[in-house]
Amino acid sequence: MPMSSSDLARLGDEIAALAAHLTAATARLLDLIRAFDAGGGWSHGFPSCAAWLTWRVGLAPGAAREHVRVARALATLPRLAEALGRGELSYSKIRELTRVATPESEERLLAVGRAGTAEHVQRIVRGWRRMDAKAEARQTALQHALRSLDVYPDEDGMVRIRGRLSPEVGALLLKALAAAREILYQRRRDQAPDLDPPTMGQQQADALALLAETALHHELDPGAPGERYQVVVHIDAEVLANSEARGQSVLEGGVRVPAGTSQRLACDASRVVMRQDAEGRVVEVGARTRTIPPALRRALHQRDRSCRFPGCGVQFGQGHHIRHWAQGGPTTLSNLALLCRRHHRAVHEEGYAVDRQPDGELCFRYPDGRLLPEVPPPAAVPGDPANALRAGHEADGLILDAHTATPGWLGESLDVGYAIDVLHPLAR
Repeated sequence: MPMSSSDLARLGDEIAALAAHLTAATARLLDLIRAFDAGGGWSHGFPSCAAWLTWRVGLAPGAAREHVRVARALATLPRLAEALGRGELSYSKIRELTRVATPESEERLLAVGRAGTAEHVQRIVRGWRRMDAKAEARQTALQHALRSLDVYPDEDGMVRIRGRLSPEVGALLLKALAAAREILYQRRRDQAPDLDPPTMGQQQADALALLAETALHHELDPGAPGERYQVVVHIDAEVLANSEARGQSVLEGGVRVPAGTSQRLACDASRVVMRQDAEGRVVEVGARTRTIPPALRRALHQRDRSCRFPGCGVQFGQGHHIRHWAQGGPTTLSNLALLCRRHHRAVHEEGYAVDRQPDGELCFRYPDGRLLPEVPPPAAVPGDPANALRAGHEADGLILDAHTATPGWLGESLDVGYAIDVLHPLAR
């Protein structure tokens, strides 16, 4: 039987009122996400708060990233946050407004959100961003046009340098000068620690000379690429087998690293075994061997496909020995698991544990021993979630109805160009 017009009107009011309650609940959700993100609650085992939300709450990756972005933005936009919390502006409107809002423009954009529909807000924000892009392009073009570098000899033969560089080129030059100063004056400190160091201006001049010499040194041989980019770690066999044992675990330059780091690097890397006598002299050097042979590595990738850590799924990973080969673990497919770089570190250096069950499934645990499930259990939901939501808001003194989020729009057409001219501080 068809519904009467009054029944349909009541149904529409119920939809609008419940939507306002959901909006207010979304504000609370974003508050919780912001606090959880700032506290680093996601950092043990997940690369970002958005990745944790994808795993724990079931949000799509894009939606999770947007929730985190909006939550962070609202920390500096109290008027927009208040409007969301009171159910006056929908999450869709707030999501768009936070793309461009600043503390200075918040009040004007809040008025836009209250006056227009979600489509109006979206169009205004698109126009606002175009204006921002034009202003930024004008600024970039002006900086590019003003770049200059004057190099000319002085009367006494010294060379003067004066110039203006674009921000990115200037940052590059500052980084290069800092690196050159460190090389020059680290050597000086090592060779003559008692001498007074030159002034900063003199150090900068010497660093620039080093950069010029390096650029003109065409015969400089950087070495074979494969060797140049290797990370070499020296670790005692006892330390490799037991991270609590005493012994060395150092990078090639002598910098000490935790034993867990060395174990992670040795988990899937080539190794050279050197034996030393009681006085530290090398008496035997074995041939370099590969921990995981190419054929076994292909089988590992074919079986696991991606990182096996719960909630990850990154396709590029490293072979992890479930029982480390230094502790007698075999380099076999059943003793290997594919882990991405982030989660390989979590297992070796952050206290996470993984083992393979008799049925072949992997079992991951938090550092405190709690089970880390592949899929988190669903949260408890009351029998009537809508009424529970209304009751909670009424208990907080928040009264929402079908007209809470109704915009002030009266049906007139939207002139986006005029709106941006009036609203945007750089439009004129």
